[in-house]
Order: sequence, then C-alpha cells, then structure tokens
Amino acid sequence: MNNVKVKIADDGEILCKGPNVMIGYYKRPDLTKEVMIDGWLRTGDIGTFVDEKFLKITDRKKELLKTSGGKFVAPQPIENKMSESPWIEQIMVVGEMQKFVSALIVPAFQAFKKWYAEQEKNYPGNDAILKDSEARKLIKESVTKYNKEFNPVEQIKEFRLLPQEWTIEGGELT
Repeated sequence: MNNVKVKIADDGEILCKGPNVMIGYYKRPDLTKEVMIDGWLRTGDIGTFVDEKFLKITDRKKELLKTSGGKFVAPQPIENKMSESPWIEQIMVVGEMQKFVSALIVPAFQAFKKWYAEQEKNYPGNDAILKDSEARKLIKESVTKYNKEFNPVEQIKEFRLLPQEWTIEGGELT
C-alpha cells in the first residue's frame, strides 16, 4: 500500500503508520493511548516479513504466553507443528509465568490402535496408552523432532498425556 509503513516491534507485534491508518478512537483518548505509539498503530497481530516484502501474520498478541523469564511465546505455531505428528491428536501449549513451556497432549488413539495391530498386540485401551512406555517414547520422539524447529524458549520441555479428546459436548471446548 502506498504511504503506509509497517514494522515489527521487539515483541513481534505488527505496527502500521500512514495517512489511511486510524488516528485514534473518537472521543476516547484513553483507548487511543492503548493502541497508538508515536503515530504507530499496534495491530494486536504478531508477524514476520518474508523475503523482506511479504507480511506473514502468525498469531494474535493476546494469545501469547509470557514465561517467568519474561520471554513471549506464541503457542499456535508450536501446536500446529506438533500436530503434524501421527501420534498427537490434540495439543495445548502452556507455560504462562512458568520457567518453561509444557504441553497437554491427547494421543492419536486411532493411530495407536493401528500400531498395536501391526505389532500383533491387543490394544490395551486409551488409559493404558498414557502409561505405555513405547507409546510415550513415540510421542516424545515427535516432540523432540519438532522442537528442533523452535528457539529454546519455545521448546516443549515437559508434557502430560490426557485420556480423551477435547470436545464441545465434553465441555473442554467452546
């Protein structure tokens, strides 16, 4: 866009400035002060520049978690990458005001049923999978593999396995 400047703040937030960018909220200087810094609009989005000419929005700032060390972590890219594992059905990255990032993981139980059948073993049930050392090892290997794509502060250091998928009906999702 012509006459519009875009930059990325230190915390990753996208900032915009230009004649077509809002100058403030009507009769609400208090709200204007929250979103404007020296004429730059704080969009609330997190992003990066790709090839120095494309803007890629990667997250919402309000979705970021802050570790006890003061580092901001965007859970969504981590969750998206970890979900590529055939052993992970659902994942939620946690770590707000903690020393490190952790995750709650629902294993891909259907994949484990198939894996057990291929091993010519009886599937022991979802609850047993949570304690099964081989199943935990497969999930841990996936976490370790995908962790390599993130900065140390973003890497999952610990995880807990949960026995059932999150659903709206079960009350875990809205």
